Amino acid sequence: MTFSTADCDSPMEKHGQRTNANLADRNVIDPARLQIQTLLSNEPEVRVMDGQDVIEGLTQIPKSLPPKYFYDHLGSELFEKICTLPEYYPTRTESAIFYRYAHAITQLTGPCELVELGSGSATKTRILLDAYRAANLPLRYIPVDVSGSMLKDSSDQLLYDYPELRIHGMIGTYEPALNALPAANLATRMVMFIGSTLGNLSPNDCEQFLQLVSGALEPGQFFLLGLDLQKDIGTVEAAYNDAQGITAMFNLNMLQHLNHRYRGDFCLDNFYHQAMYNSQKHQIEMYLVSKQAQTVTLQDLDLTVKFAEGERLLSEISRKFDVVQMGAQLANHGLKVLQTFTDERQWFGLILAQKG
Repeated sequence: MTFSTADCDSPMEKHGQRTNANLADRNVIDPARLQIQTLLSNEPEVRVMDGQDVIEGLTQIPKSLPPKYFYDHLGSELFEKICTLPEYYPTRTESAIFYRYAHAITQLTGPCELVELGSGSATKTRILLDAYRAANLPLRYIPVDVSGSMLKDSSDQLLYDYPELRIHGMIGTYEPALNALPAANLATRMVMFIGSTLGNLSPNDCEQFLQLVSGALEPGQFFLLGLDLQKDIGTVEAAYNDAQGITAMFNLNMLQHLNHRYRGDFCLDNFYHQAMYNSQKHQIEMYLVSKQAQTVTLQDLDLTVKFAEGERLLSEISRKFDVVQMGAQLANHGLKVLQTFTDERQWFGLILAQKG
């Protein structure tokens, strides 16, 4: 069954923009309510191992980088800004769906532990937490994010705002986190991959990811998936080429992140942001374009890379989906669609599926 709701701005004064708890108040929070597990390492040899995907991406033709390198602390902050831009419809559209149907989701899952992949500021997750609390259901949350500072800050604020909440945070990427999930403390569990992040994965990577999620779930547990749906090209391209240039800053910051992480010498002024829609593949393609012939070195990876003038580095794809096709794809991984929730314009979808 599919539900729809009108697109509207979420009341940010209630979610994601609450007054920060002051430090004294945070210090009185019971430390037993928060556990932080680190799955990343800053040891040099581990950084090199982590950077194999950088080496592979920058030495292939055409060049590319995994989108996970967007998300250092500044990258996470810039993405939060992107989510508030007038051109960026996914966040407010998905938030509207959550506001209207969070209660329906809680009725379908019952008492449920929430596992969020790429938790960020957990703004939309608050809507679900409010719904579970209104139903007098226990609150347990497992956020997963590569930005340790973002995860810790958002966890502190959530614990202050939800006195009954317990959090087990995991700093790392999706695969190690899903493979290392703690035992569930509630009757069931729901893995959440919201915010259209699935679109950043290639078709092959998407298949592998869905298999990973399915393998991490026990029979009867749930998967909540956010999907940016196919729509007119103008609307999509504007979302990735905002007038304020925040998306351009976000894109270029990937290079600065590599500089910090692997002792690189990317000069950000020597690249510019480009985003365009590929109609055949139904995806936005975001590039960093070299303004001139140049050579870049990443010392910790023992890597030197040459760029030609005008050469493009693919930093992100953002695929746009069809809910019927995705339902069939989920079924192939043992995930049965229970309900689909959309907005009136069919711009965005939330699929609630259950492991068979």
